[in-house]
Amino acid sequence: MSETPPRKTSAKPARSRAREFAVQALYQHLVGRQDPESIDQFTRGLSGFHKADSVHYDALLHGCIKESAELDALIVPLLDRKLEEISPIEHAVMWIGAYEFLHVAEVPWRVVLNECIELAKEFGGTDGHKYVNAVLNGLAPKLRSAEVEADRAAGKARP
Repeated sequence: MSETPPRKTSAKPARSRAREFAVQALYQHLVGRQDPESIDQFTRGLSGFHKADSVHYDALLHGCIKESAELDALIVPLLDRKLEEISPIEHAVMWIGAYEFLHVAEVPWRVVLNECIELAKEFGGTDGHKYVNAVLNGLAPKLRSAEVEADRAAGKARP
């Protein structure tokens, strides 16, 4: 009798895990208005946090909260409704996307976009990922213009 080889499961990258914990933490901030330190302490105690990139998580949590007004100012012109009408999950995911576009240049814009779409699918409402996609796709050319143009020229992104 032959043994079945163990299934290979693709381990989720540490940065992806960091984004997952960050979106949950930012949700707590947006909904509960808790201070970043208590949210941070709670989140670090969650199961699986040790597998996340804690430096990236810190940057996202504290950076998004610190720059929330600036991030909202970038997002609001692309919305078709008031910011208060956006789900807190979608709001948090858009913060993460805008923050990474601005501050994490080593991550390609299409990776940021894809990661945010996946976050919205996992944590958000039924079609929330489509809304996040539309908003961040509109924001990318403003914040990563050279990179987006290069991808469009190479046929890797829609015009």
